[in-house]
Amino acid sequence: MDRTGAVAALRHALTAAGIDGARWCVALSGGPDSLALTAVAATLRPTTALVVDHRLQSGSDQVAETARRQAIALGCVAAQVLSVDVGRSGGPEAAARQARYAALDDARDGAPVLLGHTLDDQAETVLLGLGRGSGARSIAGMRPHDPPWHRPLLGLRRTVTHAACEELGLTPWQDPHNAEDRFTRVRLRNEVLPLLEDVLGGGVAEALARTATALREDTETLDALAGEALAAARTEAGDLDTARLALLPDALRRRVIRAWLLDGGACDLTDIQIRGVDRFVTDWRGQGGVAVGSGLRKQRLFAARRAGVLTMHTEPV
Repeated sequence: MDRTGAVAALRHALTAAGIDGARWCVALSGGPDSLALTAVAATLRPTTALVVDHRLQSGSDQVAETARRQAIALGCVAAQVLSVDVGRSGGPEAAARQARYAALDDARDGAPVLLGHTLDDQAETVLLGLGRGSGARSIAGMRPHDPPWHRPLLGLRRTVTHAACEELGLTPWQDPHNAEDRFTRVRLRNEVLPLLEDVLGGGVAEALARTATALREDTETLDALAGEALAAARTEAGDLDTARLALLPDALRRRVIRAWLLDGGACDLTDIQIRGVDRFVTDWRGQGGVAVGSGLRKQRLFAARRAGVLTMHTEPV
């Protein structure tokens, strides 16, 4: 794109996002997307840069400190480095993401947090969802606004942020992990999306982003209906009445079950787990409980059917 218009495009996206608050934070990695976002955000509102050091690469502390100094030079009122310990749950990318969001949430001091995800990131997320086969919710991608998280650049291509850095004379950090094909997202970015663009004649990233928007709107509507149905199907003990569940359409019933499981401490639910619990309603044959992902420390979580209701219980790991 025209290098002289990139900063204006980012400024327009930030202004149009309508994010509340007198101040905000920016999650700054030092890469071109977050660096360009930080530069523009600091001209619009008092901005604190939060730099997460995952400590997964040699010299990561120096990269983080360079980003912190860039943020101050760009006019941020504050900038701090957040060093985290990355676990192993869900693989390296998921574990790093979990540690990063937890650190950002602890440090934001009540302010909204701007994230530098672009339309390209959204397209990659949709493809990842398709590959997992986790249904419409996974393919719906990232929300532009999911307070306290805000993604004002979801409508802009990655080329815009790169051009903005050039326009402003900024030198972003180039993450070496973005060149390692052991990461699924890197292969999608460097191999799959270019191939799709070639085969389908271009516009694939934009089409995937539009698909995410359409599915997200549908999903939010169904979730609202599921919330009403969940309240109606709950027993006084917090279990679910299978007779009431059996009256619901399949898609709505599974959303009710998903919401109920999450309320009970489940996490990282898969479509297979949800359908397994759903069979307690649609194909009851006296089967045993279904283990689901648990956010409870040192506890496994199970869903089961007893006396016509769905119940949950835990067992020590």
